[in-house]
Amino acid sequence: MESFLISKSGLKPLPRICIRPITGLIPRNYFSKPRFLHTSKCFSDLKVTTPLKVASVEEDEEINERMHGINKLGEQEQETRFDPAAPPPFNLADVRASIPQHCWVKDPWKSMSYVVRDVALVLSLAAAVVYVNNWLVWPLYWVAQGTMFWALFVLGHDCGHGSFSNNPKLNSLVGHLLHSSILVPYHGWRISQRIHHQNQGHVENDESWHPLTEKIYMNLDNNELTWLFKFPFPLLVYPFYLWGRSPGKTGSHFDPNSELFVPSERKDVITSSLCWTAMAAILVGLGFTMGPMLLLKLYGVPYWIFVIWLDFVTYMHHHGHQDKLPWYRGKEWSYLRGGLTTLDRDYGWMNNIHHDIGTHVIHHLFPQIPHYRLIEATKAAKPVLGKYYREPE
Repeated sequence: MESFLISKSGLKPLPRICIRPITGLIPRNYFSKPRFLHTSKCFSDLKVTTPLKVASVEEDEEINERMHGINKLGEQEQETRFDPAAPPPFNLADVRASIPQHCWVKDPWKSMSYVVRDVALVLSLAAAVVYVNNWLVWPLYWVAQGTMFWALFVLGHDCGHGSFSNNPKLNSLVGHLLHSSILVPYHGWRISQRIHHQNQGHVENDESWHPLTEKIYMNLDNNELTWLFKFPFPLLVYPFYLWGRSPGKTGSHFDPNSELFVPSERKDVITSSLCWTAMAAILVGLGFTMGPMLLLKLYGVPYWIFVIWLDFVTYMHHHGHQDKLPWYRGKEWSYLRGGLTTLDRDYGWMNNIHHDIGTHVIHHLFPQIPHYRLIEATKAAKPVLGKYYREPE
């Protein structure tokens, strides 16, 4: 109809226009001439690529879910790539600030109550086994008493770190009584433990439980290799460590002139060595009084159970994570990064007996926190520590 009206008015309708793709060489005057009036093909002849099928809403949702799954796998892959040796995104002050203020308060009366409890249990166990004096009971006594010796050590360990009380004299008195009773030189061990905390995770400077260099390892004789690496001897090595330290290190916890100590500490070392000697003399006297066999059963075997506990727990707090824990050298090391290479361990019903020593990460970072505040402090610090907090399943 439109064509008819236009033709009656003397005008001719325009032909249908379609665009032809330009290919090949283009003449210079191509765009100078009007070419839109004449075309050889129309739009209906164009070959246009179109999707064969438009996705439905359900298919879109399926694609989105599939892409979300891929992204989630990518996030999980990033999580598995977590580098435990990387510098943490927080500092020591951040961890400290996360711990409630009351966790830093040392209550000497509460600390002493644990000492009274443990000493009472030690004496009660000894009296009970002597009264019963049955070979069916002695093995149970050895395990129980050795565990209580270990509990006494942990309390003396608190004295050495100053977490027992704010009174250095009280810490020293209680520490000497507890540690000397189980043949540990209080000041000698206290100082070496302080060095260990200050250098945890440093290959060269850590005091104990650190990797050996190839040179040191190759120079060990057969006896040293046996004691250090052949089960069960590593569980019995603590007394020998006190006398000779770790491989590659010289000196002794009993020698005031050892490189372990600075001149101002020599007097303390002598005092602890004298207390240790006094306890050894008491044991010799008891051996003559009650007989060496009874002394061996009452004290000797529990002492070695205590040594096993000490070596076992210390090892577990520094080894055994599913990922290899890092060690550092030089500028890579820091107090925070070294302290974060320790592990927490859950010993179940034993936790209360040996004073929550399994909460070891926070203890290593802040040894001045009393043992009865460590669990609460650890829970508060976990959100800050994130993946740098390690507690193997």
